[in-house]
Amino acid sequence: MNKKWYPFVLIAVLGIALLFIKNCGGSNKKSEITTNDKIKDPASDVNRNRGFDRRISYIEYTAHAKCRMNCRHISQAEVQEIMQEGKINYNKTDVSARPCPAYALEGTTKDDQRVRIVFGQCDLKTKVITVIDLNKDWSCDCPGDDDKYKNRN
Repeated sequence: MNKKWYPFVLIAVLGIALLFIKNCGGSNKKSEITTNDKIKDPASDVNRNRGFDRRISYIEYTAHAKCRMNCRHISQAEVQEIMQEGKINYNKTDVSARPCPAYALEGTTKDDQRVRIVFGQCDLKTKVITVIDLNKDWSCDCPGDDDKYKNRN
């Protein structure tokens, strides 16, 4: 091979090497940026206006619910368990309730209490409205109690 072609061959080899390095190195950086840009808030994937959202991270207790839980010996852990695993009683559920749809979930706690818990699912939080023991009639004196809303089956 003629010596005058060496510089051109050298430039071509360096150009190919540069393209190879740029493509390999650049694609890793690009994928990292793209991957980080695609991370979403998990809450954005769930439409809280379509069915009951069972995530306990949104839970909030009303004063009435706290009072009922206290006199009926039902813990926050039991409420969370029913929220995640209980069955919705559609006869006691009011999805058109305002300001938040009300879902009545029923289940049995670890200490064998059969309970109904009414949740109000608002846009940013799920409120525990009341807690009912379906087997035992506890005498509670909680704010908002009256004969109009007896907690019967």
